[in-house]
Amino acid sequence: MYENIGIILISFIVTYLASKILITFLKNTKREVLDYHKKGKNYVAYPGGPAIIVGIIFSLAILYITTSDTRIIAILGVTVIAGTIGLIDDLKSLGGRKKPLFLLLAALPIILLGSYEPTMDFLFFGSSQLTIIYPFLILIAIPVTANTLNTIDVLNGVSTGFIIIAAIPVLIALIVKGDMNAALTTMVLITSCIAFFIFHRYPSKVFPGDSGTLALGAMYGAIVIIGGVELIGVFALLPAILNSFAYLSSMKDFVEHKNIKIRPTKVLADGTIMAEKDKRAPITLVRLIVAGNPSKELSVVNTIFMLSIVSSILATTITLIMWLG
Repeated sequence: MYENIGIILISFIVTYLASKILITFLKNTKREVLDYHKKGKNYVAYPGGPAIIVGIIFSLAILYITTSDTRIIAILGVTVIAGTIGLIDDLKSLGGRKKPLFLLLAALPIILLGSYEPTMDFLFFGSSQLTIIYPFLILIAIPVTANTLNTIDVLNGVSTGFIIIAAIPVLIALIVKGDMNAALTTMVLITSCIAFFIFHRYPSKVFPGDSGTLALGAMYGAIVIIGGVELIGVFALLPAILNSFAYLSSMKDFVEHKNIKIRPTKVLADGTIMAEKDKRAPITLVRLIVAGNPSKELSVVNTIFMLSIVSSILATTITLIMWLG
């Protein structure tokens, strides 16, 4: 028990300290980006993803030493590869189409180490063996979860706060299943996000960048695959999935946020966010929230968190039905 508590504390402490150091470094080297949804020209340190990755690496390395569970190495590999791809994109843009392709590499540690069971549990329909198709589903799933979190990362604190909420039902499901190693890995994800959220919450002192969002999204996907709680993970991530689907459907291509010609929202002089009326603008969750109801950034952020909480409650209910019903 004490070892487990120590690992969880390490993930928080290392991420927190690394974030403070990195923010200072980024500001001193003028690595900052404009916070679009603020009045005036407010610049924020960027990218903060390496601080998250460092905290996760330290914690998962210790967890592997104490458990010898190779699944932890697979999750670590997924996270580091996705984070590295994100960091390259932060420093030198890879482009909207190349990034999902490169993220296929992040799925390989799970497949190569055989850290999965080719079985999926379907609510009310029992389990199904997907021996042949499952590896291909993994190749799709990791880029999807990584890009899904990346797409919703448009306001202060959203990506890390969203993952904290979405990971809770996954943690509950893994505990109910008795998979404590996967549960501990989920706790590392949560505590690292909490440590970074202290600086990322509104008003942000640092943005995670693609290095942070892709690493967290990929790690989340890896945990639900390795833990065999795919259905729970999908329901908990539902608002972000719907946002990503709406965005891609309206844009009809993988387009980076910074390359969008017509932004989905406008920021008024007082900081109020309102929906763009031009039909050519992409459809996003934020645009839908402020459509007909212009709101300040913090209000929109809280609405997204409320949607996440509702999805997480639904995912937890499914857990209880599937394994305790």
